[in-house]
Amino acid sequence: MRAARYHDYGPADVLVIEDVPAPHAGPGEVRIQLTAASVNPVDWKLRSGEVREHFPVDFPAIPGRDAAGVVDEVGEGVTGVTVGDRVFGLGGIFGATAEYATLTAWAAVPEAWTLEQAAGAGLAVATAGRGLNALGDLSGRTLLVEGAAGGVGSAAVAMAVARGATVIGTASTGKHAYLRTLGALPTTYGQGLADRVRALAPAGVDAVLDMAASGSLPDLVAIAGDADRVVTVADAARAGELGVRHLYAENDAAVLAEGAALGARGGFTPHLAAIYPLDEIAEAHREAERGHTQGKIVVTL
Repeated sequence: MRAARYHDYGPADVLVIEDVPAPHAGPGEVRIQLTAASVNPVDWKLRSGEVREHFPVDFPAIPGRDAAGVVDEVGEGVTGVTVGDRVFGLGGIFGATAEYATLTAWAAVPEAWTLEQAAGAGLAVATAGRGLNALGDLSGRTLLVEGAAGGVGSAAVAMAVARGATVIGTASTGKHAYLRTLGALPTTYGQGLADRVRALAPAGVDAVLDMAASGSLPDLVAIAGDADRVVTVADAARAGELGVRHLYAENDAAVLAEGAALGARGGFTPHLAAIYPLDEIAEAHREAERGHTQGKIVVTL
């Protein structure tokens, strides 16, 4: 099969397209023939060596954690899915940017989504869902989402609204209209955030979910009033200093199914910032590394 790989740490130019053996579905797994895989910040951080102390890479490595496609192999013990089903989901930290990949958690692609859109949903929904679950029952509560217009942030907003929360979401002014379509009350981030949040929620916020790693975590703790009411998926360094919970995504099929059900009802559609063919994966990584995109970057196979 054709796959993107890199053989050493470095800039996006280390990515090459090679022919490699295809994986097979093991127990509890499905194999998909990919339509698309997403590019996430963790992919370029692993490739560049930025996080090598915590997540060393075993070379050569195929980047990508989440993807969408059609099931073509079903592993031992797997039920509820058959060859030919359209699914999206996650496998390991590596392996998704290839013609075939194995998944350990997946959900059916809603009819309302294209497979390219579904490819941008897996890690975003899994990360958002884990953060929201850590904050407990959100029904009737007010949630502040810092960095609400990105791939993970938008999933968190839509899921939290569906769970009954009033959501305030921070983003640049140009992204406020998009946040309103998700059901959020938008505001800008940065200096004066506490005053702007107070104007939108005079009784205060009950919980905060940080997606931005913008250096605002101390302010978010002050807004929440207690570090126990704040979860970050982006700022591990400051989380430790402040006593804030820092979480990574888990391969949780139930959370993926929640996102898919929300998509089927029209409550959430993954927003794509850019689509690249496999041969242009280096440019896809460069765009991801530049940041500031509204939506997900995906690579089509």
